[in-house]
Amino acid sequence: MINWITDTIANMGLAGVFFLMFAENVFPPIPSEMIMPFAGFSAARGQMSLVGAIIAGVLGTVIGNAIWFEGARAFGLRRTRALLARFGKYIGIEEQDLDEAQATLQRMGPWAVFLGRMMPGIRTLISVPAGIIEMPRLQFYVLTTLGSSLWIAALTLIGWWLEDRFGVVETWLEPLSKPLLVLMALVCLWPIFHAWRRRRRKG
Repeated sequence: MINWITDTIANMGLAGVFFLMFAENVFPPIPSEMIMPFAGFSAARGQMSLVGAIIAGVLGTVIGNAIWFEGARAFGLRRTRALLARFGKYIGIEEQDLDEAQATLQRMGPWAVFLGRMMPGIRTLISVPAGIIEMPRLQFYVLTTLGSSLWIAALTLIGWWLEDRFGVVETWLEPLSKPLLVLMALVCLWPIFHAWRRRRRKG
């Protein structure tokens, strides 16, 4: 994965940063923690603009999240609830889970989306319940942009500041890529296990 990320950025420049960050938000197992530091490193070497790398990363992130948000919003709360009532037990996500996500967003309000952009594992997932409960578009996109900008700028600046030591970063990022994928798999499997345990208690 490391080689693919570095080759994409080297060959495509800012377009590569945009593409990778878009893909990271459509397919969460691709971590931004690996993408943006390499973009910062390239900027430090004069291969692209530092500001341009941050903007490209933010644009890719916002558009990637828009797919999840708008898709969930178009599907709607009523149809989603009906679908979960019928098939939720098979995919490990039931109406109760939807109620909990909705309650979290209602309780935390804008902070759930803003802070979620800086939290691995839920950066993309938070867009789904936000769309289902029909969070106002302006609010969603402003908070997504602000939260994503902070996170992406921090990661990019890490790569910029490290520059000559980036070989050291690569040596510890490569071993981390597999554990990150394992962690994402566990995050996906947890709802299934949770639903199975819930059914056992009811039975």
